[in-house]
Amino acid sequence: VLTDPIILCGATLANYLSLPAVFYVRGLACNLHYEIPQCPSPLSYVPRFFTLNSDQMTFFQRVENALVAFLELEYCHHFSEDARKLSSEVLQRDVSLQDLLSSASIWLLRLDFVFEYVRPVMPNMVFVGGMNCAKRK
Repeated sequence: VLTDPIILCGATLANYLSLPAVFYVRGLACNLHYEIPQCPSPLSYVPRFFTLNSDQMTFFQRVENALVAFLELEYCHHFSEDARKLSSEVLQRDVSLQDLLSSASIWLLRLDFVFEYVRPVMPNMVFVGGMNCAKRK
C-alpha cells in the first residue's frame, strides 16, 4: 500500500489487510520519520526543528534541544489521538502510532539529503528528493 503516513488511514488499511506499506513523506512531526525506523538521532548532535539551532550547539542549546524533544512526544500523542482511536476500532486492538507506522517496508523520503543534517538512516529509507506533482509554468 503506497500511502502518506500523516493520514493514518493507509497505515491502518495495510495493517488490516496484512500488506506491506510504502510511506511517501516529506517529514513527520516530532521526527517520527527517523524515530520509528529506529535511526540513531542523538539529542546532543541533531537539533530539533522548532529550536532553530545548528549542529554545533552550546550546553544550554543542547538542554533546550532535549526539552523540546520530550515535549514533542506529548504533542504527537495528543495530535494523533483521534486517528489512533479509529485505527483501534478497525483493527480491534489497542494500537499506538509506532505500532501503525513501524510496519513500513520502505520509507520514500521527499527530503534532499544535501539540506539535512548528516545522520545515519536505515536501509529501508530512500531519499527521493523534492519530487513535486505541480505543473510547470
